[in-house]
Amino acid sequence: MEIERKYLIDIDTLPEDYQNYPCRHIEQAYLNTDPVIRIRKDNNKHELTYKSKGLMAREEYNLPLDEASYQHLLTKIDGRLIRKKRYMIPLNDSLTIELDVFEDDLAPLLLAEVEFPDEASALSFTPPEWFGTDVTFSSEYHNSTLSLK
Repeated sequence: MEIERKYLIDIDTLPEDYQNYPCRHIEQAYLNTDPVIRIRKDNNKHELTYKSKGLMAREEYNLPLDEASYQHLLTKIDGRLIRKKRYMIPLNDSLTIELDVFEDDLAPLLLAEVEFPDEASALSFTPPEWFGTDVTFSSEYHNSTLSLK
């Protein structure tokens, strides 16, 4: 189960040192958006993911792919290939901010996600001051939706 909150980030409120944190280079695309079936290259790791319907909480299953399988499936995607840099910013002892800096035609979109161990923690979360609008309960900012715009 994936339980996460998602926020828009304004470039003007972004911490100046965000680029000092670990960064993952991600590209992902969708074979289907209902249900969500995604392929992703995360640095040198490749995977196929299924996500159930939902907004804050969704079932998620990941299966490893090799490079050849990933490249083959890449020819079958619907919509655009999404490229982004994901900065991993520690929030406290147990939570990490995943700051996505989108590239190509989705730039300058910035989104922050925080994953939680349970729904109660997610619902009681108070975001840092630099977080913008909470878009957790809108599918408009799901990457699967962004891939089709």
